[in-house]
Amino acid sequence: MTQYASTITSQNRTAFVILLDRSGSMAEPISFNGQRLTKAEALAEITNRLIFELLCRARRSDGVRNYFDVALIGYAGDALQPIVGNRKGFIPITEFESLTQIKPARGGFALPQWVSPAAEGSTPMFEALLEASEMVEEWCARPENAHSYPPTIFNITDGEASDGDHADIAEISDRLRSCSTTDGNALLINIHLTSTAGERSVIFPRSIDELEHNYYARLLYECASEMPSNYSSAIASLRGEAAGGRYRGMCFNASAAEVVAMMNIGSISLNVM
Repeated sequence: MTQYASTITSQNRTAFVILLDRSGSMAEPISFNGQRLTKAEALAEITNRLIFELLCRARRSDGVRNYFDVALIGYAGDALQPIVGNRKGFIPITEFESLTQIKPARGGFALPQWVSPAAEGSTPMFEALLEASEMVEEWCARPENAHSYPPTIFNITDGEASDGDHADIAEISDRLRSCSTTDGNALLINIHLTSTAGERSVIFPRSIDELEHNYYARLLYECASEMPSNYSSAIASLRGEAAGGRYRGMCFNASAAEVVAMMNIGSISLNVM
């Protein structure tokens, strides 16, 4: 039976969880579309664009349809942070229009804003992954979601977890990836935002050897999902190569444009009715 092929409808939704590193190091500058921004500013803009894209994909002539459940979880300091209207858990995509603020976007059009930049404290990534695991387990266990396209989790970070070692992060990531519907297991995509100079970008690597000797990038590779084969053509195009083999859902030292493209592949390569 083919997996990762379920058609998404208002009766057969899918889910997205976006984990946002809002620790102090996110105040460091990176290049974003030719401008110098902090990582936190770039992260906010990337996430706002993703939510806006999901809204557009759910819009029909009669309005926005309830195709997606979306959860945003910030992590910094000693606690997790609700991002949108102090609301925890999944929010139907139909409710995001009423939760937005509009601001001028770089590029000359008004981009809705749900996420604001923030950078303070340490990096409780283990706690964020644990929260995501519990949420996704509960979502997959609902009878109405039994045959849905499985949830996709984006973990966007620039630093090492402050509340767990290699084994802890690997174990909780494995628990998260093991959540499933009949259409497949949840997909965990790790996005490593970094301003590291002199190192090449790596997007959807085929092998851990592409990451050379960067310890943390190799950990994120090990924790990420192997991408389904029906994503391979889009991933190969992004990487500028012929399709073949399997790819891991992570990136290292990618440009902002590459991160946006990566999140698009992970979120819009879906069969939406």
